Amino acid sequence: MRVSGLFQFLAFIFVLIISFVFIRSYTSISMKNTRLPRWLGPVSKEIPVVKTKCGLSKSCPDNFFAFKISSGAANVVGPSICFEDHVIISPVKDNVGRGLNIALVNGVTGAVLRQDSFDMYSGDPSLLVKFLREIPADVLVLVASYDDPGTKMNDEIRKLFSNLGSSYAKQLGFRDSWVFLGARDMDNKSPFEQFLKNDPGKNKYDGWPELLELEGCVPRKVI
Repeated sequence: MRVSGLFQFLAFIFVLIISFVFIRSYTSISMKNTRLPRWLGPVSKEIPVVKTKCGLSKSCPDNFFAFKISSGAANVVGPSICFEDHVIISPVKDNVGRGLNIALVNGVTGAVLRQDSFDMYSGDPSLLVKFLREIPADVLVLVASYDDPGTKMNDEIRKLFSNLGSSYAKQLGFRDSWVFLGARDMDNKSPFEQFLKNDPGKNKYDGWPELLELEGCVPRKVI
């Protein structure tokens, strides 16, 4: 009887130990599950999005203007020109035209002075010549092509764009894609320019190269 009683006592102690371990483990898991959302709370908070002018990949430093220029896509989607978060030309504003779309901006204040489009397929090229000749000093010139920027291009227009800092105006032709930012009487060629030749073997669209997008920060003209 004593041996039997001892076994019963040991069995009772064993059950108590197992029960204690089980209860402690279950309580620990429950506490972890209860605290988990609190731990995840700060992580799930929304990360603030830094808005940049014209949707640039990064903000411009002080005394620099933000800009983005997109050429047209074939003859379907028109070009767009944004300067300091102000959309000057875009299909949404319904102020784009076939050929060359040009915006003039004051290089000191950033104020938009004028915007226009010139039909370079069947239009009068003398209108563009007059426009380019009248561009004053300290003015930024932003250009975006659409459909065909080159059929009516002549030597005088090419020279005027070259004087604005263009490296590709001399070879601009039928249905090429071109985006450019320059200014009058630049000492060197503008670093803000992209050009894509109309090449049937490489074109993205049927008869046109793919659209071009140019963005950056241009220094403010300080008097």
